[in-house]
Amino acid sequence: MGLHCGIVGLPNVGKSTLFNALTSSQTAAASNYPFCTIEPNKGTVFVPDSRLDFLHQIFKSNKVTPSTIDFIDIAGLVRGSSKGEGLGNQFLSHIREVDAIIHIVRCFEDENIAHIEGKIDPENDIKIVETELILKDLETVSKRLEKSLKSAKSGDKNAKYEVEFLNKLKDYLDAGKLAKNLLSSLHEKELSIVNDLHLLTTKPVLYVANVSDTEIAGNKYSEIVFQYAKNENAGALVLSAKIEADIALLDSEEEKNEFIISMGLKESGLNKLIKESFSLLGLITFFTANERELHSWNIKKGTKAPQAGGKIHTDFERGFIRVEVIKFEDLKKYNSVHAIKEKGLLHLHGHDYVVEDGDILFYRFNV
Repeated sequence: MGLHCGIVGLPNVGKSTLFNALTSSQTAAASNYPFCTIEPNKGTVFVPDSRLDFLHQIFKSNKVTPSTIDFIDIAGLVRGSSKGEGLGNQFLSHIREVDAIIHIVRCFEDENIAHIEGKIDPENDIKIVETELILKDLETVSKRLEKSLKSAKSGDKNAKYEVEFLNKLKDYLDAGKLAKNLLSSLHEKELSIVNDLHLLTTKPVLYVANVSDTEIAGNKYSEIVFQYAKNENAGALVLSAKIEADIALLDSEEEKNEFIISMGLKESGLNKLIKESFSLLGLITFFTANERELHSWNIKKGTKAPQAGGKIHTDFERGFIRVEVIKFEDLKKYNSVHAIKEKGLLHLHGHDYVVEDGDILFYRFNV
């Protein structure tokens, strides 16, 4: 499952600086995992997870493969992007392809970097971007509504239902609201229509307040971003793209850690961003391990064991018999698989087992 987070925002807010820091930084905690750039403006980063280091010590695997997320630096947005202004069409088409949005908001003052709107105003900046997304969604809904109206006139009952709902959705967007905030109140049939529309404003959003290197704890502008995020039931974090870029240029993990500590931070802003993005996508991690390879896998929270096995190989799902499960916290407490077995903590589960974060799974299957 490819997981994609799109980095968006107005021009000159620090998107490219942050993306460049991501793509040149070895982001996995405590270990020196390589970074892989797939294509221009798109990079794959490893999700920091200290559990891998512990598991590596236990299983002595020859190879360690962490979970990954793709980050995409999407073209800057300007007013009128929904009508094709600037790089609007490119911007919006790329947004449609991502799973979640990382919205970078300028929260720093610098007379050498022009602000496209002439002043620092985080709430206004956010609304410019989101208004363009809403306008594009309104265009999508209107086109679908036009088609449904024609079908409804011919007596199609499903089309009549769809027309009624699309008008409701259109009014919601017209009020300047993001479609994602409507989802929890929808019925299954209504959700099916929304999913089929692939609306831009249904995607989860993480707001990132980009501050100067002297205000890493936040400032009056980042407070505005956090309040806005709270009102939208969204996540938010503060970081300095400039500092993250400086950290990324350092050669060793030791130097990076020393720099982070000297700045009064517990971890880099990039690590926090990657972890928050992982959470934003509603993901958890499970592990498979043997002498050959220790591998962490991304799955949606609530996934059952056979489907989680399908992530590894289709045969695991198709020929699923059972799964043996070790809880990470149990292994950490007793420090060996042998001790886990002696304590009776190696659990056997069938088709209905819902995989939990941190599970170490051993599959039994037959095809």
